[in-house]
Amino acid sequence: MQAHVRRLFEKSKGARLRVRSCSGIAVRIAFAALMILSSPVVAVRLQGQKKARLPRPRQLDQGITWQRDPATGDLRPTTEARAASGTDDSAQPNSGLIRVVTQLVPVTCSVSTADGVAVPGLGREDFRIFDDGREQTISYFDASTLPASVALVMDASPSVLRDSDEMKRAADALIDALAPLDEAAVVDFAAHTYLQLPFSDVRERIRRAVARVDVRQLLGDTGGSNIYEAVYLVAHELFAGRNGRKAIALLTDGQDTGLRLTLDPASASPQPGTTENRLTFDDVARTLAAEDIQIFAVSTENRPKVMAPEWLAAHRDKTLVTPEARRLAIPPYTLYLAELVRRTGGELYFLREAETMADTFRRIAQTIRAEYTLGYYPRFPSPASGHEGWHALRVEVRGQGNTVVIHRAAYYVPQAK
Repeated sequence: MQAHVRRLFEKSKGARLRVRSCSGIAVRIAFAALMILSSPVVAVRLQGQKKARLPRPRQLDQGITWQRDPATGDLRPTTEARAASGTDDSAQPNSGLIRVVTQLVPVTCSVSTADGVAVPGLGREDFRIFDDGREQTISYFDASTLPASVALVMDASPSVLRDSDEMKRAADALIDALAPLDEAAVVDFAAHTYLQLPFSDVRERIRRAVARVDVRQLLGDTGGSNIYEAVYLVAHELFAGRNGRKAIALLTDGQDTGLRLTLDPASASPQPGTTENRLTFDDVARTLAAEDIQIFAVSTENRPKVMAPEWLAAHRDKTLVTPEARRLAIPPYTLYLAELVRRTGGELYFLREAETMADTFRRIAQTIRAEYTLGYYPRFPSPASGHEGWHALRVEVRGQGNTVVIHRAAYYVPQAK
């Protein structure tokens, strides 16, 4: 009996020792974890994880009113907050436009063979640039070495609901295909425009912002689809002050309800003799041209029969918005989308023609990565010759055979007060 009690005591003692040993190990582990968590390196990492949280979506058109300068005709967006703080754009005429009298005019262009293959390895001496037919001296040249800024602008109106999941996959494909230092921003719109993420080079944050775009959340955002207002606000709010190659990847059906566009070319401009305080198509094109922002548009609609790539190429140097468009049975919403692409030197794609939307977006990224940027200081016959308004641009490539050069059609010089 005593021997049995002794064995039970020894087992109990051993158990207590093991408990003490385990407790000691747990204390040491906890102490070590505390030391690790308090180290500067881990603190920085934790802080970085906290900073990685996406910002709340911001409505870009909230409280905006439009004001057209009666002297220059320029339209600027204003808000009550800006007016109260003294930062109202209307108080700084033409602050967002390039004054080419003293500033470099940048011209981004892509060069490809007749079958669409990019032509790499060109130098400054291979290019010629013309301003209203007058050859200019190229003062700046870059062959895709600087990072690009690409804004993903995604239609989230009910009309694209069936394509919304594929849209997100396509956006992810574009993000994957961008160069490592390129930056992307994410915007979605229906009746209103929402900034999901400002420009960032952190791929994980960009993907999370794309995943946050939800057409179903905007089903109650009634009031139509303001495509061109969204594009204008992105150009004005996000790209101001940015250098290098700039592009908007626009995914939409093209059916804008805000600008009241028709096949009548007059619907694209402010009415003569008035100071209409509303956005027009020409205001959008003027802002994009001033900032040298290209539009790469992907239409979810079918391509009009007449609007073959060859037809678009043949009309690259002249407006598509003509009375003839009515006879050609081109829907107004597709016509204006193609015209915006033409004016900015981008590309127009049609979703139904691609095997997948992701393939199309990869092509867009590849085009951006292979672009050239030229710059010149405009030379005119005399300072008094007058050069406000639109200036036609033409870029040629020497000695490369049958190449295709795509660039913005013109740039705009605001009228001096």
